[in-house]
Amino acid sequence: MASHYFSNLPNIQYRNPLSSSYDSENYVTAKNLFIRTKIKDDVLPDISFLRSYTIEDSERPMDVADKLYGDPMYDWVVMITSNIINVRTDWPLSSKSLYEYCADKYGGDLNATRFYETREIKDKQGRLVMPGGKKVDKTFTIPHPDNHNITLSGDDLVLGISNFLAETRENEKKRNIRLMRREYLIGFVQEMQEELQYVPSSQTRNRELKRAG
Repeated sequence: MASHYFSNLPNIQYRNPLSSSYDSENYVTAKNLFIRTKIKDDVLPDISFLRSYTIEDSERPMDVADKLYGDPMYDWVVMITSNIINVRTDWPLSSKSLYEYCADKYGGDLNATRFYETREIKDKQGRLVMPGGKKVDKTFTIPHPDNHNITLSGDDLVLGISNFLAETRENEKKRNIRLMRREYLIGFVQEMQEELQYVPSSQTRNRELKRAG
């Protein structure tokens, strides 16, 4: 199986829109870009097939494929096994690109507060009283864990999260993915090739060619 994803897609024939002829052979052949395969659901929980990976800053799918599989053209394996549908939105931006994106999106409000969240609060015995990261109002308060006559509020309790920090957090979440282990690569791509072939029908000429219309 070829390493490049598009070379494995089956072909589809459709009537030539530039011709007025209705000859049965007047068809254009192209790759069927509407077909997409995915890793089987019963494989996803099986950690023996997959490994965890953290995408480094500025790394692209082809960089990861070259590092793990020795061929950048296996970038489609990276995307399928990590369930990347749209690389523009599902893949993390580099630090530089993220800043440029946020600066363009928010302008002068780049560092404006988007929301507030709690700080982690413990009592003097080290017991957790308030977990951190809970979204709250700026005016949120709680009794002091060691002195109920005192109220915790303001900067002692809540933290303002800026637009840029919020976007950075969301971007960082995209860095942790799961990838097919190298020792299973060949079997995986062969199975994907089978999945990409057509099921025989009245429209198919063979497993790799279908005629529309």
